[in-house]
Amino acid sequence: MNAKNGTLNRLEEWARASRAVRQRALELSLERIGRLDPAIHAWVQVLPQPATGDGPLQGIPFGVKDIIETQNLVTEYGSPIYAGRHGTSDAAIVRQLRSLGGILVGKTQAAAFAYRTPPPTRNPRNLEHTPGGSSSGSAAAVAADMIPLAIGTQTVGSVLRPASYCGVTGFKPSYGLLSMEGVLPLAHSLDTLGFFTHTPEGMLLLWEALGQSPGGDRDVALGVPEPLPEVEPEMASAFRETISLLRARRLVVQPIQITPMLDKLTAENRIVLYYEGARFHQERFQQYGARLLDVADLVREGLQISGQRYQAALTFISECKEEMAERYKTTPVILVPAATGPAPQGLASTGDARMNAPWTTLGTPAISIPMPVRDGLPLGLQLTAAHGQDARLLRAAQRVAGPLGSPSRS
Repeated sequence: MNAKNGTLNRLEEWARASRAVRQRALELSLERIGRLDPAIHAWVQVLPQPATGDGPLQGIPFGVKDIIETQNLVTEYGSPIYAGRHGTSDAAIVRQLRSLGGILVGKTQAAAFAYRTPPPTRNPRNLEHTPGGSSSGSAAAVAADMIPLAIGTQTVGSVLRPASYCGVTGFKPSYGLLSMEGVLPLAHSLDTLGFFTHTPEGMLLLWEALGQSPGGDRDVALGVPEPLPEVEPEMASAFRETISLLRARRLVVQPIQITPMLDKLTAENRIVLYYEGARFHQERFQQYGARLLDVADLVREGLQISGQRYQAALTFISECKEEMAERYKTTPVILVPAATGPAPQGLASTGDARMNAPWTTLGTPAISIPMPVRDGLPLGLQLTAAHGQDARLLRAAQRVAGPLGSPSRS
């Protein structure tokens, strides 16, 4: 908390504050949005909605990705085709947060239909760079200290990559654990809700507020793929330094040979995404054609994938899930880079999701936390665990974050 002006930033600071302090901090958050967003463009609409209940999130503001339904607010799917479209009900996750006392501040920018076409959002760490996508506005709003919490979604790397680029914490829970009711699908076998906070501590606080188990163990063996998947020099250097730092602090980090499997899973993620995404958007494509931009290409290519090839991908993924379940028994948490490198310059692309695709495909929980960065843009460390071991993962992230120090504010 900034004692000088009463500003609250991190979710854990909001949780410790009195209701009167939270109310004042909410007013300051809205002032900050009004001051900063003309340059960052994190928001589609800012129109605070009342809480519908009382609970641990009482008076705490949050933002919602624009593909998630919200009553009384726009849900435009990140596309000008749906400009001005309003939802008629809240998605399940929005209802839950509001019932816990959370204040829905508004809708955050998203890549069109949660795919590739970038929104206008800029990276708060450097406005000349992308914040990542497709949960662009959610990551940027938290990184700019506009709000302490935001909801995103991930089908390939749409939570973890923006978290890495923007220097915040991003968490993708186990596939199927949280309801996707009211969330626009892209690929039903992959789509997963996700969240942004500043720190793992804040994410664990949110997890408990949602009624999930807080878990117990934090000291678990860590695994690192050897050889390391191909990444940019800045990421490779920061990742190796981070692993050395963790070992120096006497955390057990052991090599595991899974890199070829991860590469193959990335390829199979694309098959599933294109096959399912093309069939979900086929009718929309028939109506709007090229106006769907990147989604139009997805439909064209995805409809060429045969049912046999799709089933082969699902079979391979199922086999990998069994193999990884065994791997996690000896190395309960696996560490990998959260992105291939720092946020690319410009807004033409939201970046490369190769580092996230395998874990989304496996349905395992994954979290990105900032690594120490001396100069330049943020870089994230990704931690993963077995399906259903979300609390273990969050505890481990909190444990690992300690030796890494405060997030980079470059």
